[in-house]
Amino acid sequence: MNDTGEDGTGRAAPSKRKDARRNKETLLDAAATVFVRSGVEAPVRDIAAEAGVGMGTIYRHFPTRADLIIAVYRHQVEACAEAGPALLASSATPHAALGAWINRFVDFLVTKHGLAAVLQSDSSGFDTLHAYFLDRLVPVCTQLLDAAAESGEIRSEVEAYELMRGVGNLCIGANGDPRYDPRHLVELLIAGLRRPD
Repeated sequence: MNDTGEDGTGRAAPSKRKDARRNKETLLDAAATVFVRSGVEAPVRDIAAEAGVGMGTIYRHFPTRADLIIAVYRHQVEACAEAGPALLASSATPHAALGAWINRFVDFLVTKHGLAAVLQSDSSGFDTLHAYFLDRLVPVCTQLLDAAAESGEIRSEVEAYELMRGVGNLCIGANGDPRYDPRHLVELLIAGLRRPD
């Protein structure tokens, strides 16, 4: 390896690529946290402070706010998709895994409603992101529902899309009213899926 951090082929060394990817993920996690707390119009300096970096670092990765918003959206979809199988493997029961996953999904939706408002100006781009969201998350929710139904914990007639749509409807307006926390109603909805004894 030479002093430029390249591997002799003109490509960045693998460890530098991993570091860059990890740094970008840290920025996206920080932006998502700030968006949930303060909305998607939060100042970039708040995101930089949350990530522990300078504002220039954020602009280097994401030249525009739209670039950052789209990247956060995709990053959160991927994190939510990857969480499903991990929760199923580590939770005490499939129903507990479903409840934990739905909590993550709610966090994403609270952010997503703000993202949607910002991205409406580019309807074709937003439609593409929405299709990506459904393609990635409906199968994960289906897997969790199927596991909970097979274990006898919940009713088997629940469709993933229907449940996700219902949870989404409960989350509408959550960032506009500090007195409303959709998590309480979502918790009741998930408890209501249980099969009667």
